Formats: sequence, structure tokens, C-alpha cells
Amino acid sequence: MSRQQVLDMVRGSLADILEVPPDSIAEGASFGDLGADSLALIELVESIEKDLGGRFDGFRIDDEDLEDMKTVRDAVDYVVGKVGSAS
Repeated sequence: MSRQQVLDMVRGSLADILEVPPDSIAEGASFGDLGADSLALIELVESIEKDLGGRFDGFRIDDEDLEDMKTVRDAVDYVVGKVGSAS
């Protein structure tokens, strides 16, 4: 899975959760700037795990890792790193 595919997936999920257009979500934007609260981040994690769980057996985002994700880029980098090690 390419980095661009991961970015598109994260943007799409976040756009659905926050009810904004995906192209309004910049890769460098912080979740706070986007208006994403902790509940929105939990929904994002669940969405990513659901999308990737079937492709990459047992894909999961650890709770302690979520604390380090402050921007869209952080989330994309994390997923790319995990998917790369799982494939």
C-alpha cells in the first residue's frame, strides 16, 4: 500500500468523521486545528483498523501510540510504518 493510498484513506475517514471535504484536510494539519477531539480520533483509529484489518491480518493501532499522533502526517507515517512491517 503506497503512502498516497494511506493518506487518501486517512483523509477520507477523517472527512467523514468531521463532515468536511477530504481536500480541505492538509497533511500537515494538526488534529486540533481540524477540530478533531479525542472521540473523533478514536473513530479515526477504528475506521483505519477496520479498513486495514482485512488486508493486513490483525492490523491494530496501539493506544499508547495514539498519544504521539498530533497531525495527519503522524497518522499516515505510523500506518505506513506498520503496514510496511506487516507485508
